[in-house]
Amino acid sequence: MNAPAIATRGLTKRFPGGQVAVDGVDLAVPGGSVYGFLGPNGSGKTTTIRMLLGLVTPTEGTSTLFGGPARAALTRVGALVEGPAFYPWLTGAANLHRLDAANPVADPSSAKRRVAESLDRVGLTAAAGKRYKAYSLGMRQRLAIAGTLLSRRDLLILDEPTNGLDPQGTREVRGLIKDVAAGGTTVFVSSHLLAEVEQMCTHIGVMRTGRLVAQGSLGELRSGSSPRVEVETSDVTAAASALTGLGLENVASAPGRVGAEIGTLAPEHVSDLLFKAGVSIRGFQVIRPSLEDVFVGLTGEGFDVDS
Repeated sequence: MNAPAIATRGLTKRFPGGQVAVDGVDLAVPGGSVYGFLGPNGSGKTTTIRMLLGLVTPTEGTSTLFGGPARAALTRVGALVEGPAFYPWLTGAANLHRLDAANPVADPSSAKRRVAESLDRVGLTAAAGKRYKAYSLGMRQRLAIAGTLLSRRDLLILDEPTNGLDPQGTREVRGLIKDVAAGGTTVFVSSHLLAEVEQMCTHIGVMRTGRLVAQGSLGELRSGSSPRVEVETSDVTAAASALTGLGLENVASAPGRVGAEIGTLAPEHVSDLLFKAGVSIRGFQVIRPSLEDVFVGLTGEGFDVDS
């Protein structure tokens, strides 16, 4: 098997005064995945990223990139941490040339070509000659990602890449991440926005108060939560009694509606038994657990879902 793109064992960071920002985190990020690193603000996501990039020294634990020491593999990694920072009076292209010149292993003779390719890859060719201060937030984020792509990268680490963006800017960055991943680059993206992660990620890790409380593929995490049936009926009492009699859990009633977790029962089996029990059914639907449902169950608290 190929080594994971990112692996940590017991990664921990304690700050002076005893504050534990990251507590024994064991990450396993498959190569080629888009891994969503989720958690509320303050849950330890950025500190973990800083340790992966060698910007913060762990108190305990180890981390590897592509099966080897993290520091030795950093030339294969592009990163955007806590927002872009460019010269406002320079153009987008000029800013990338400055960034490229700071790379000791970059070939100066191919800089012009690589800058042009990076701008094209993020859809900023037409704005290459525009000053950075005139860029929209979405354009600024795309320029920052272009900076991570000036050299061939096998891994991108992006910390809250859609933070502060309007819906259009968010869609632009989401589409870019998907395009980069389609080219074979592993993308590790931290966020507190469930809706964004659900649309672009293949794997998820969930942080809560410094601990990694769950990780796996999106399907694996969803499979841990039972789907529900929602029955629209005028016979609420009879329907609730029938669902309880089937052994379903968390039966809940509301005016004109009854719901319950169906576990491993087939939905058609549930509807057939309700019919045989004489329950009048106006509507019947199966509700699969959303990412929000899964994470609220894991963390006991809500996330910022839409903004």
